[in-house]
Amino acid sequence: MLGLDERTEAVYRVMLTNHRWGVAQLAHQLEMSEEELRAALDRLSSLKLLIDSSTQGEVAPVNPVIGLQSLLRREEDALHRRQHEFERCRMAANAVLDEYSSLFTDGSRQPAEQLIGIDAIQARIEDLAAQATFECLTLNPGGAQSAASLEASRPLDQAVISRGVMMRTVYLDSVRNDSVTAEYAGWLTDLGGQVRTAPALPVRMLVIDRRVALVPVDPQNTRKGAVQLTGAGVVAALVSLFEYVWESATLFGVCPERDERGLIPQEQELLRLLADGLTDAAASTRLGLSLRTVRRMMADLMERLDARSRFAAGLQAGRRGWL
Repeated sequence: MLGLDERTEAVYRVMLTNHRWGVAQLAHQLEMSEEELRAALDRLSSLKLLIDSSTQGEVAPVNPVIGLQSLLRREEDALHRRQHEFERCRMAANAVLDEYSSLFTDGSRQPAEQLIGIDAIQARIEDLAAQATFECLTLNPGGAQSAASLEASRPLDQAVISRGVMMRTVYLDSVRNDSVTAEYAGWLTDLGGQVRTAPALPVRMLVIDRRVALVPVDPQNTRKGAVQLTGAGVVAALVSLFEYVWESATLFGVCPERDERGLIPQEQELLRLLADGLTDAAASTRLGLSLRTVRRMMADLMERLDARSRFAAGLQAGRRGWL
């Protein structure tokens, strides 16, 4: 996250205790070629973790208290920008969804079609998947999937990927704790698909070849049906939303990392949802977690914040920069 790969970090660590060593000594100690070492030194310089220490162009490592704190602040600023952009994307997507009704009430031909009933939706998904030529993008905010549903999806997914279509899917982080969904995600990855997870997802969607999208009529109640969209502008907006979520999601098989405050992404999202006024029950739905798990997470956060009430926890979280 901070831009320090394993090799660059190793060089920085050695230089902190042996800052008078030259390139040859460092390369020998770290069992690197001089070319590899110089690439690591260039990376450290770009991260401002090295400074010129003499007129002869010699460099020395920056005190980690200063250098790493600067990197953390830079990453925190970037995180805030990403969160702001995510909220902007969420609002834009919700605005599009709010306008669905106007797309098919005036009798004119519009680039939208409403699908009613799970059978109609499933049939359309199969048709679109059969037509896919290069890409399928999916956001699945429903949490753990049923074994029957996943088993029914296997033949279709296998057929799509076998044709060379790239399949990218984002689930909620909570599916990592569900053996059935986790096994399916692993199977999909082994097949050639790409799977990531995020603490929360803005809307359920399927986008085929960046030309057609399926989204729910009502994001809060998917039983009301789905809408197929083919308008270039709307589909492009949904693709941009997917790419934003994908960029910040965690690769399946890699544990989500804790930030400098010791928070995992799920805990960050829970604090944000509760700060926005959502109840424990509503937050559990958004995170795909049981109500009991959400309450246990909140109790743990309150203990770490040394707070006896939700209000006090909110104040402490704000003061510590957790929100």
